[in-house]
Amino acid sequence: MTSADRPVALVTGASAGLGREFARQLGVLGYDLVLVARDAERLDALATELRDLFGAESEVLAADLSRDEDISRVVDRIDQAPIHLLVNNAGFGTRGSIARASREDQEAMLRVHVIAAHRLAQAAVQSMIGRRRGVIINVSSVASFLTSPGNVNYNSTKTWQRVYTESLALELRGTGVYAQALCPGYTHTEFHQRGNMNKKGVPGWWWMNAENVVASSLRAVRRRRPVVVIPGIGYKLAALALQLMPRWFWHFLIMRRRVHRGSGAQSP
Repeated sequence: MTSADRPVALVTGASAGLGREFARQLGVLGYDLVLVARDAERLDALATELRDLFGAESEVLAADLSRDEDISRVVDRIDQAPIHLLVNNAGFGTRGSIARASREDQEAMLRVHVIAAHRLAQAAVQSMIGRRRGVIINVSSVASFLTSPGNVNYNSTKTWQRVYTESLALELRGTGVYAQALCPGYTHTEFHQRGNMNKKGVPGWWWMNAENVVASSLRAVRRRRPVVVIPGIGYKLAALALQLMPRWFWHFLIMRRRVHRGSGAQSP
C-alpha cells in the first residue's frame, strides 16, 4: 500500500495513554496519522516509532485544545486535507469542589471536552459525508453515567460527549459515517497522575489496560456498532445498573458514602 492509498486518522491527546495506543493500533491497521497534543517532543518520538514499526507516516501538530486559536489550526488541517477517522481523545480530570477549584482549569476542561470535541467532529463530518464514509470516535467515560460531588465538570462534560455522539449517530444514519462514544472505566494511563488522583482506593480488578480498551473500540468500528462502547463486562453491568437506578437513590448512596468518609478536600 502506497502512502497515497493509506487512510488517514487524526488523534488528539496522542502523546500518551489511550491516544498513544489508538495511534499504535491504527498504525498496525494501515493508517497514516495526524498526531495532536501539546508536547511536540513526545509526538515526534511517537511519529518515529510508528514509521519504524509499522511504516506509518505521521504529521505532528502541536496544539493546546483549550485555546481557541489552536483548535482553529486543527480544524483548518481537517478542512485542508480529508481524514478518514477522527479520535477526539484529548482531555483531563480534576478533583475538588467547584467552590475551591481553579476557574482557569475548569474553563479549560469545558473547552477541551466540549468546544474542541465539537468543532473537530463537525469539521470531520462535513468532509466525510461527501465521501459517504468515515469514523468519529469521541472518548467519553463510564463517568458519563454518574453524578458526584468533586467531579462536577468532568462528569458533565463526559455526559455531553456521550449524548452528543448518540445524537450525531442518529443524524448520520444512512450516510456511511459511523460515530462512536467510547466509555472506558478505570484504565492504566498517565491520566490519574496528571490529575493528582489517588489510584490506591480503586480495587485492582476494576482496572483495565489501554490496549484492551482501544481494541474494543476498533472492533466496534469494524462492525459499525454499537454507538456507545463500554469495554469490560463489569463496566457494562455497572453502566446498566446506573441507568436503571432511581437518581434519588444514587444521590442517597453518594452522600452517605461522602459523610462516612468525611467531606475532606472535596467539600466547599
